[in-house]
Amino acid sequence: MSNTPLRQAVSGKMLFVFILGDVLGAGIYALVGEIAGEIGGAIWLPMLVALLMALLTAASYAELVTKYPRAGGAAVFAQQAYKKPIVSFLVGFSMLAAGVTSAAGLALAFSGDYLGVFLDVPAVPAAVVFLLLVGLLNARGITESLRANLAMTIVEVSGLVLIVALAGLVLSRGDGTPSRVLEFTDETTPTLAVLGAALLAFYSFVGFETSANIAEEVEDVRRVYPRALLGAVTVAGVVYVLVGLAVSTVVPADTLAQSTGPLLEVVAAADAGIPPWVFSLVALLAVANGALLTMIMASRLTFGMARDGLLPGALAKVLPGRRTPWAAIVATTVVAMVLCSTGSVAALAETVVLLLLFVFVSTNIAVLVLRGDRADSDHFRTPTVLPILALITCAVLLTQQSAATWLRAGLLLAVGVALYVAGNVLTGKTTTDQRSAVR
Repeated sequence: MSNTPLRQAVSGKMLFVFILGDVLGAGIYALVGEIAGEIGGAIWLPMLVALLMALLTAASYAELVTKYPRAGGAAVFAQQAYKKPIVSFLVGFSMLAAGVTSAAGLALAFSGDYLGVFLDVPAVPAAVVFLLLVGLLNARGITESLRANLAMTIVEVSGLVLIVALAGLVLSRGDGTPSRVLEFTDETTPTLAVLGAALLAFYSFVGFETSANIAEEVEDVRRVYPRALLGAVTVAGVVYVLVGLAVSTVVPADTLAQSTGPLLEVVAAADAGIPPWVFSLVALLAVANGALLTMIMASRLTFGMARDGLLPGALAKVLPGRRTPWAAIVATTVVAMVLCSTGSVAALAETVVLLLLFVFVSTNIAVLVLRGDRADSDHFRTPTVLPILALITCAVLLTQQSAATWLRAGLLLAVGVALYVAGNVLTGKTTTDQRSAVR
């Protein structure tokens, strides 16, 4: 990987923290209440199911990233497997659309109630300023961005560990109701409740796939990537399960479901003298970290697609001194700013999940298709049964999406097709003009 124009400055430990910080993002701080509304007190169970689902697809990423360690991630895998530019483009565009949409949603979350504790400012302008600051940090360099990620990840994890500790404090006083962790809602069967809640919980795990797009910037990627990826997803899953057990032990499911800040309910119930603003600050840092890592992914993916001719070549320009893809950073930041004014946080989040499921289906199929393609050096190899099981889980999750979400994602993909066709027409026209000039 010495021929890459990007700086290889990401160590195995930095990669682990990158993935952990991306997975342990804003989702867990907001979605616990939604999960409780779907399943009842057994919040930990869909968290565990979602962890297993995420690990199946993560194993496919571990094989393909170590086999084809290039910026572009899933789009590169699709090109290698299917040899059809339109398929590669749509996979990459789905990932890119999911990334900028997620960043827009996170920016809105940042500028909403959490920020309102400290500043009373309009949401959309605040979100735009927030994205501008994220873009500037991204352009400064991958090392600086990951150092910021390290600090914010420590805060994120500390906040979740505090929730578990507060639950332990409540239990030590003889309060709390441990039996709630086995309670299910009466509105549907336990199986359907777990499935519906697992879809929400799965959103808390997405983010691991973004690491594929910084493969060119990782030192000794073939050796360190599988351990960092699978280790980070597992650690995040263990934390999520513990948080699920903690919150349902301390707070009734109905109370959690009605709260927009469910973890604050645990802080209040524990009554340990922790001011509510402290957890609001933790949530802000969690959201900021998720947005930073998502925009790192989106800019690197844009760079990779532009370099491979799937997007305009101008987007592959690199800042000389910093060696960061500045043109891609500017483009993705501007698009995310525009998306901030097009929908709510919930609507944007649902669209992100559906778009990523398309990407995951393509990646898991690509693992099987590319088994006959020998790599230049040794790489991680996942058991064949795992991508098959991953495809089944993706199909199950796709059946849980609403018609409105399908429509929104379909419109985004239609825009991608239009861009692809327009690009081909312009390219063909340019080629024809050049030939005429020669004649």
